[in-house]
Amino acid sequence: MAIVFLSVCGCCGALRPRYKRLVDNIFPEDPEDGLVKANMEKLTFYALSAPEKLDRIGAYLSERLSRDVARHRYGYVCIAMEALDQLLMACHCQSINLFVESFLTMVRKLLEADKPNLQILGTNSFVKFANIEEDTASYHRSYDFFISRFSEMCHSSYEDPDIRTKIRMAGIRGLQGVVRKTVNDELQANIWDPQHMDKIVPSLLFNLQVWKKMESSGSPVCAEGDKDGTVDLTERCLRELLGRAVYGNIKNAVKPVLMHLDNHSLWEGKSFAVRCFKIIMYSIQSQHSHLVIQQLLGHLDANSKSSATVRAGIVEVISEAAVIEASGSIGPTVLEVFNTLLKQLRLSVDYELGGGCSGSGGGGGLLRVQEERQLQESVIRTVGSFAGTLPTYQRSEVMLFIMGKIPVPGMYPTLGSSNSGFEGSRMIQIMLLKSLLQVTVGFQTTNMLTALPSSFLDPLLSFTLMEDAEIRLLVLEILISLIDRHENQLKFSLRVLTDISVLKLKMDKCSRQDNLFMKKHSQRLYRHVYLACREENSEQQHFQSLFTLLGLICVELANEEVVVDLIRLALALQDLAVTEEALPVFNRCAVHALSAAYLNLISQLTTVPTFCQHVHEVIELRQKEFPFLLPEGVFAELEKVEKVEKVEGEFLFSQSKIAETLGGSGYNSDRLVTPYIPQITEEDRLSKRKSIVDTISLQLDVESRLSPEKEQVRNCVSDGVCVEEQERERRRLVVERFQTAPFEEIAAHCGAGCIICFFLSLSLSLSLSLTLRPPPSPSGSIGNGSGPSRSVPVYEMKFPDLCVY
Repeated sequence: MAIVFLSVCGCCGALRPRYKRLVDNIFPEDPEDGLVKANMEKLTFYALSAPEKLDRIGAYLSERLSRDVARHRYGYVCIAMEALDQLLMACHCQSINLFVESFLTMVRKLLEADKPNLQILGTNSFVKFANIEEDTASYHRSYDFFISRFSEMCHSSYEDPDIRTKIRMAGIRGLQGVVRKTVNDELQANIWDPQHMDKIVPSLLFNLQVWKKMESSGSPVCAEGDKDGTVDLTERCLRELLGRAVYGNIKNAVKPVLMHLDNHSLWEGKSFAVRCFKIIMYSIQSQHSHLVIQQLLGHLDANSKSSATVRAGIVEVISEAAVIEASGSIGPTVLEVFNTLLKQLRLSVDYELGGGCSGSGGGGGLLRVQEERQLQESVIRTVGSFAGTLPTYQRSEVMLFIMGKIPVPGMYPTLGSSNSGFEGSRMIQIMLLKSLLQVTVGFQTTNMLTALPSSFLDPLLSFTLMEDAEIRLLVLEILISLIDRHENQLKFSLRVLTDISVLKLKMDKCSRQDNLFMKKHSQRLYRHVYLACREENSEQQHFQSLFTLLGLICVELANEEVVVDLIRLALALQDLAVTEEALPVFNRCAVHALSAAYLNLISQLTTVPTFCQHVHEVIELRQKEFPFLLPEGVFAELEKVEKVEKVEGEFLFSQSKIAETLGGSGYNSDRLVTPYIPQITEEDRLSKRKSIVDTISLQLDVESRLSPEKEQVRNCVSDGVCVEEQERERRRLVVERFQTAPFEEIAAHCGAGCIICFFLSLSLSLSLSLTLRPPPSPSGSIGNGSGPSRSVPVYEMKFPDLCVY
């Protein structure tokens, strides 16, 4: 019986399928001996020779592996996985799909095990499989389990820190394998779907965050045997994922990052959030960068009611992202970007003044104000970062856009919210002007006329009429930044130099476009410089900025006519300091110093020896007798000057001498002799500056004396009905000239004192034509149409004494 039993068993063993015998032969009696390589080669040759058997080989190996896992025979488990890996690397036939299903089943079995070593073993095998390029597509394969399981491993909380590190790193490598295997396979489930991205991206960020903390605390960040380190591996995996994202997938990839930073309160620290988005911006395709920024802006809007530190963190990230974006464009909605940032700036001002949205929920009012101001500074820097990526034409549009948001004096006096009131409007003005200043930094243009139109300059210059010293200073800095095209502004210092060649000023010949710009806007610029010097609350920094502005105009935009006007302006400032006794002592001295320093600068730029000699003589006399009328004295010895004695004669720069010296060098001496008088514009009424109105009224009163055209006007009135049409045309031409021509031209043409007579004559003629009717005829008829009526000539009428001049 024993012989029969043995013969039956031998017969059954010989009848087993060959693939099973070959599979059994690769397992040694002692698992520590490892895979039997000779038998493994036979199994590989058989699989290549009979590819239709691959699915059966895989199924049998899977069966053995499941049995060994259940029996805790982990040595044989490792041998089975090694055999599967070798078969995968060797076979690329059409039947590989069925084999892969068995392979993935075994990997899944290992990942579901409680043993960390089995999880790591399964992950390693999956990673090898992910690196294989399959020749045939798969229609029914699913990786949902692997995404979930690898994401779970990334968050492992195993007690042993070394094993926990290995599990987490295995999870990261597993996710990297899933990405490589599925991201370009259109037949697979879309890995960019939110349900997958919400697992993959936070898992990677979690490890990046954990290891970042370990790096900062000095703990070791590399597990034993890991050549790259967890941080490098995580970054590489995240970069690979984002680098494969196309236009339609950017949103799904970035949104989990935003949610992770929200959920873990990582905006407040700034550094980690900035690092995450640096990885994103450097990884995605450059043409998609603006999509990331738009998502950040939308997230900023969504967090409008969050704490100031959160909003500041988001704004800081936006600023860094804008710097990275080197393409020079932030997408089709450029103005929308700035609109969002300016909206946040205004909300921050409202929160600061109105008490809404406290910074940290329990720090009190002072802490809230401090946090809101930090946010405002961050928004302003971000505006500058964005503007730095734009070409000149787009930057001009942004400047116009920001200017349209600023409350202009007299037009939008109550732009602040009901909570902030007037102070809110003032703060909004200051913040938006600071933003505008950031946009103008580095602004370069060859055509000032188109880059700085009247729609921008007019409202900007209107702020020089405001009483707020900080606003006026910001406007001066903006003008300086716009005009400076050769980086000369830092070379100008309010002082008297005997040789300006040490400044090494960069100068180019004034272009035709610059000449047109100055022809159109010069008088307005001069006027605002003049009126800015009349402000009582101006400080040293204001006069320094005024000197820099005038110096830049002379260097960047000056032709012969502009030089003459600048000299006239400097002399007018000197007269202002002499006659305006209502100004404080410091201001009068500072205006004298500004005039002296600028005449010293412009005299050396014109290189007219006699002009330079006159300026130097006056400066030397002041240094001996009135040092506080020079920049070096007024700012150093202000406390020693209690009052300014009347300065006259040789201590003042003589307009006649300067006109004489420059006239011999080809300059317009007639224009030099004409005193500079600022124009009268509508801005005076809009700004509601009483001092300006008083000044203009005083000038008109002085100019009204001894008008040379009084008799001419009276004769024109008495010419009679025969010249009525000529008189009407004359009035039209006069009014047109007064509406369109510059003030200097009117003054030079009409002579001193004629202006008020023209106004009086025009007003008188208009009043007469509207109110006076022809008197009765000598015959007594009333002229009711029954007979011919005759009007008395105008020169025969009897006027009241008050109507006769």
